[in-house]
Formats: sequence, C-alpha cells, structure tokens
Amino acid sequence: MKIRRRARRKPIIPINSMSDIAFLLLIFIMLISLINYRREVKIRYAEAENQEVTQADENLEIWITYSGEIYVDGNPQNQKTLEDIIASGIVENPEIRIHVIADKDTPYKNVNMVMEILKLLQHRVVSLVVKETGVL
Repeated sequence: MKIRRRARRKPIIPINSMSDIAFLLLIFIMLISLINYRREVKIRYAEAENQEVTQADENLEIWITYSGEIYVDGNPQNQKTLEDIIASGIVENPEIRIHVIADKDTPYKNVNMVMEILKLLQHRVVSLVVKETGVL
C-alpha cells in the first residue's frame, strides 16, 4: 500500500499587520518621550571641586540666567510669583529639594534674591547645581 504524502505549504507571514504594529510602536515611543520632557534654560554651568550627587526626582528647579531672568519649569517668573511657587511646593511636600541652577557669570545679587526668598520661607533643603568636573 502506497501512502501519499501531502505537499507542504510554505509559511505565510502576514505583512498587513506589520504596519499596524509599527504605527503603534511609533505612538508609544512618542508618548513616552513626552513624559520625560524637561524644559531647560540655556546657561553655562558653574564648576566645583567638591560635589554631592542628589536624586533628580520631585525637585523644584529654579533657573537664573546671566541677565537675572528667573525661570521655573521653563516659564519666566518674577519675584512675587517665584515666592508663591516655592511656598506652594513646600506646602505640598515639605521635604522638596530646591535646585538653584545659575549661569556661570550670573551676578551674585541675582542668586542672592532667590536665596533670600528661601531664607524668608525657612526652607533649608537647597542645592546649588554645578557642572561635573570629574574631580571628586
């Protein structure tokens, strides 16, 4: 008795669904990149020899430019609104770390104005952010 073998079918790869998968991956990557979006002000960082690395989670970043402009989350602020933002941040989270990021050539009076606000609010968890020089 002869047994007939069936002819094997070649595997078929469905190409129609690949475009759907690529489109979904593109949307996913775009959404994830927007979640980690952080607006920065272009400044030249000061340098320091002794540095302490802090966690970047849930910090309030205050950017000070050379001309004395103050930014919080990429938005320009004046002294009164800055004080309100810091006060509301402290009320929400008393352990919030405030990062003061000033341009390398910023006059001290501009940084001192922010420090006076922090002193007035009696907040002592403050970091002055500098560029890493490699010397620890």
